[in-house]
Amino acid sequence: MLALRLTRRAHPAVQLRRLLVATASAGTGFLLLCALGHALTHPDSPGGSFLRLTWCAAPLAATVHFAVAVARTDPGTRPRPGLAAIGLGPVRLMAVSATTTALSTLLGSMLALLFFLHLRGDLTGMPFDGAAADFLAASEPLPLPAALTLLSLVPAAASLSVAVTLRPREPRPTPSEGPRRFGRFGAYGTTGARETFGAYGRFGARLRHPAGSRAAGAAPDPKESDTPSASESHPPAPTSADAPTTPAGLPWGTAVLAAGLAVEAYASTATTTAPMPGGLPTGPAAVLIGWALTAVGLALGGPGLTHLCGRLLQSARPGALRLLAGRVLMEEATRIGRPLGVVCAVASAAYAMAVLPGPAADGRSLGPLTTLGATVVTGCAIATLLTAAVEARQARADTTAALLRLGAPPTMLRSAAALRASALLAVFGPLTLIVAELAALPLAR
Repeated sequence: MLALRLTRRAHPAVQLRRLLVATASAGTGFLLLCALGHALTHPDSPGGSFLRLTWCAAPLAATVHFAVAVARTDPGTRPRPGLAAIGLGPVRLMAVSATTTALSTLLGSMLALLFFLHLRGDLTGMPFDGAAADFLAASEPLPLPAALTLLSLVPAAASLSVAVTLRPREPRPTPSEGPRRFGRFGAYGTTGARETFGAYGRFGARLRHPAGSRAAGAAPDPKESDTPSASESHPPAPTSADAPTTPAGLPWGTAVLAAGLAVEAYASTATTTAPMPGGLPTGPAAVLIGWALTAVGLALGGPGLTHLCGRLLQSARPGALRLLAGRVLMEEATRIGRPLGVVCAVASAAYAMAVLPGPAADGRSLGPLTTLGATVVTGCAIATLLTAAVEARQARADTTAALLRLGAPPTMLRSAAALRASALLAVFGPLTLIVAELAALPLAR
């Protein structure tokens, strides 16, 4: 009931994002049902039916990724002071968010089932003069348990992913705090706050002159008492601990991306071919593995590349504008880097398909299911990136308000946003073109 109340009273923008999740779930569910229909009409070719079901993995993963991004930006399930006192702690809010995601995706799955039954003619007669009867298995009875099992994949995967992503975690110690240690009576945690630099400076003089080293009643040396120490007159320089933590996925992303490109280079010499979705050119079977590895590599390396963009903006005697833009990119590297890497992978695949000899050269056209799957994957990737940008804007709302109170002009904030977008485009744009050209080589022969 609480999840239903939060869903009903949410902001219109939040409702729009949930509606987009339901739409993506409906598209993925319809593709799964079409794979079931192909299996019903072609019982003698289970390999082809399994291949169609395998191709549904990409829309399914894109939908789940988008659902997780929407759940992270939901302000209704965000921990706030006082909620734990009424029983809405982090665990309960995580459960509410997972339930809300399940409701949105379940709505899309039910819409997919209704549309599928309508096209089969089970509700109001066969529409479109039976043009879609082939892949809908209109002449065969629909096994309801199998259809419901396939439709439950999206809600189950999305809600489970949201629960895992939003599960309560123990805060990790920052580099300035040092490693955790056992306190009194074995209590886990720090035994006390670390002394600041000022405290060290105030008590350093007594530590340098222990009792007994000076004669009793001797007057203190005026040079020692009036002259500040070197540590007091020169504060410590900022260290890397004060900067945002560098994402650790760039080496792994680079390695996986290189492995994917190597597999694609090997695929150019292979002779076996793998069937592609309707209308797409066929190619070596290893191309699919190479594409999957490059997509994973771009997703893993996206946060590291975004962090690198922030560092490059702050290099070579930067001004206030470049410092602000670079610092924000470094802070948001983990949040927007991975969706940006996914968009880069989708754009490279779309570019590779565009430069290859099109289906029109063979007198064919893209099938409706191929178009639907490509639309779901592309739309979810772009929507996830935009949702991550909204989450990043919410996370730095306090910082933006503080800058405005200090007198920063709004034009400077807009210029910093434009500079961040330009830096990301300058790095990810050429990378997308290079990966797309290398991915298209095995299919261009």
